[in-house]
Amino acid sequence: MHRLPVDDTELGERISLNFKRLADDPYYQIEQVFQPEGCEWPGDKEGRAMLAFVSHYRISSKRIPCMDEMIRRLPEHLNDSGYLGPCGQPFIFEQQLSGHSWMLRGLCGYHEAFGDSESLKMAMAIAENLFLPLRGQIRDYPVDRTKQGGGDVSGNSLETENGWKLSTDIGCAFMSIDGLAHVYKVSRDERILELLYEMTGVFASIDKEKLRAQTHCSLTAGRGMMSLYHETGDKYFLDSAKQIFDLYISSGMTYTYQNLNWWGRPDTWTEPCAIVDSLMLALELHKATGNEAFRRTAAAIWHNGLSTSQRENGGAGTDTLVAAGSPWNHLKIRMYEAFFCCTMRLAEGLMYVNGNKDLLYATLDGSVKRNSQGIYTDGDIVYAQVEGGAEKYADYFVKVDGMRLCPIVKYYRVPRDIAENSIQRIRFN
Repeated sequence: MHRLPVDDTELGERISLNFKRLADDPYYQIEQVFQPEGCEWPGDKEGRAMLAFVSHYRISSKRIPCMDEMIRRLPEHLNDSGYLGPCGQPFIFEQQLSGHSWMLRGLCGYHEAFGDSESLKMAMAIAENLFLPLRGQIRDYPVDRTKQGGGDVSGNSLETENGWKLSTDIGCAFMSIDGLAHVYKVSRDERILELLYEMTGVFASIDKEKLRAQTHCSLTAGRGMMSLYHETGDKYFLDSAKQIFDLYISSGMTYTYQNLNWWGRPDTWTEPCAIVDSLMLALELHKATGNEAFRRTAAAIWHNGLSTSQRENGGAGTDTLVAAGSPWNHLKIRMYEAFFCCTMRLAEGLMYVNGNKDLLYATLDGSVKRNSQGIYTDGDIVYAQVEGGAEKYADYFVKVDGMRLCPIVKYYRVPRDIAENSIQRIRFN
């Protein structure tokens, strides 16, 4: 057995590219970073952006100028109840809850990084006025849907059911477990912990495969549960997070360690947001349990799953699925960049890898073999047959069964026109 460590040069290049994308593009600068009134995802872009900026500061101590300006200007955009978007509605707005989970993460992260009291004050107002009134109502989350399926890379609102205005990102309300767990960490407000027990209990009881829940929101909720386990020591949260990840491994993850965007929909696409969260959740489970399988999965996600996800411009985008029941046997770009979500989420993922790279080594057997799913691997590394030009950027090639194979080509090295016209065949059946 051999070890393949995280390549420091590669990681540094990827961090630098993502930093430049976030620092330079007008979409992430103060004139555009706040969404317009009436948007479908209040707080989502703003929170992801702030968390991304803070993540890069924690990596390099370099400030993206928009970060501090956002904190200064945020109060101008808040409603009378201290959060973004509408208030006083006759229903619970699922996408507003989901978006504000990232807003809480960003504000709490800024508070932790700089000891800033205003960011903490704004986070507490969001928790107080948007989330705490939900106590006792989370159990009414609709699981018997009149409509399932649909939805694009950026989800959209559906009809109102049982007092909830739902989303095509099914289950995204429970993403809030992550943001609220961060608020609990910095505040120790027992009312928030009470709500988190309720939310965890309800989400753990949901049949995510039957509901076709979004894997991203489920993994994010799992990360929040792991944070709660670290803060409370209550094994209930650890067991609940492990339940989510075990289900993800069995039916939500692809052969290339990426994700099905929704359970039960293998004809859709991957989502780098979820791939990042899967890596973080897997490694936190390893740290809590000592289980080597979790560590190896986290390492395989870095070395394979995130290989094609980051693009040459530093952003992140979606790929085809190579999974049981999917119509593809190859990786091909579906959306070059999901700049409105995944590019920002990648920043925290890169920060996490940078802080845990000693654990993220891949384990190699020393030879490339085909497994029962028709996938060629050397231990934790998946091999592909590449065509369309991307093969010029491969690390190396091996000859197996008369084919020229290489580890999945990393698309951050590949010019856009070549990447978009290349395929990486993974499954051979």
